[in-house]
Amino acid sequence: MPRQFFRKFSIKRHRVSESRFLAPFRHMLHEPRYWGVRRRTAVPAFALGLFFAWMPIPGHPLLATLAALAARVNIPITVVTTFVSNPLTMYPMYYSAYRLGRWLLDAPPIAFDFEFSLAWFTDKFVTIWQPLTLGCLILGSLSALIGYVVVDVIWRASLHDYKSRKRRGRSGDNGIHDTRRNR
Repeated sequence: MPRQFFRKFSIKRHRVSESRFLAPFRHMLHEPRYWGVRRRTAVPAFALGLFFAWMPIPGHPLLATLAALAARVNIPITVVTTFVSNPLTMYPMYYSAYRLGRWLLDAPPIAFDFEFSLAWFTDKFVTIWQPLTLGCLILGSLSALIGYVVVDVIWRASLHDYKSRKRRGRSGDNGIHDTRRNR
């Protein structure tokens, strides 16, 4: 069941409230929606995390946490989902976003090599930020929508299966049907 899967990643509220760094925000973190693993808070949290994973800005988990607070959804699921964007997946994600944005804007291709330096950001990033941002917004929105639908369908199917197994167990027949009893 998806609820059991998401509970593996859930963080206990008392652990967060004991943190020194979060002391100024302690009063905001008592809302059960931020920590409870329910379909109404977990599914949108997953989608929100996927959206922020695509954003080409530093601090995905912090921004996703602020968005989860505003949307009143599960914070740990949102934060964990942002790690879809990691050092192994960043290059393909952002390159495909840049290509999509460049295609949509009908911009000419610009040759560039990535360097992690301030000079690269001031010289090269200013030439690619528009197609990259457009592609990231579109792919982030699309992956959030797909993630929302897929997790919601899986959650509902799992819940339906759980309830049908429970009903069968309550009837006492455990799936074995005796036709003589039904006459």
